[in-house]
Amino acid sequence: QVQLVESGGGLVEAGGSLRLSCKASGHTLSTYAVAWFRQAPGNEREFVAALNWSGDYTYFADSVQGRFAISRDSAKTTVYLQMNSLKPEDTAVYYCYAERTTVERIVNRVNGTGHWGQGTQVTVSS
Repeated sequence: QVQLVESGGGLVEAGGSLRLSCKASGHTLSTYAVAWFRQAPGNEREFVAALNWSGDYTYFADSVQGRFAISRDSAKTTVYLQMNSLKPEDTAVYYCYAERTTVERIVNRVNGTGHWGQGTQVTVSS
C-alpha cells in the first residue's frame, strides 16, 4: 500500500516559484504513474501534470505547459512539481495521485480510486 504526503506549498507573489514534493512510503513509485491535480475553491478538481512509471514521459495541462515541470528522484520515492511564473489563478490545493496505469489514463483520474495525498495549499498573490 502506497501512502503519499505532499509538502512545499505556501504563499508566493505572482511571478514567483514553488516546488511541491510528493513523498511515497510503503512502496516505491517505480511501477506507478503519478499525477498532480488541483482544486480551487468553488471549482472541480483538475489535472495539472503527470509522469509515467518509468519517469521518462510527462504530460501537462495547457494552463501550466511551459511553466511547470514534473520529475522524480533517483530513489523513486518522491515526485516533484516545479512551478514557475506562478499566477493568481494557480491558487488551489494541490494533490498528488499514484496509480499503476498510463499517463493517458491518469489525466482523467480526478476522482480516481488509486492513492491520494492529503493536499498542500498554494496561494499566489497578485
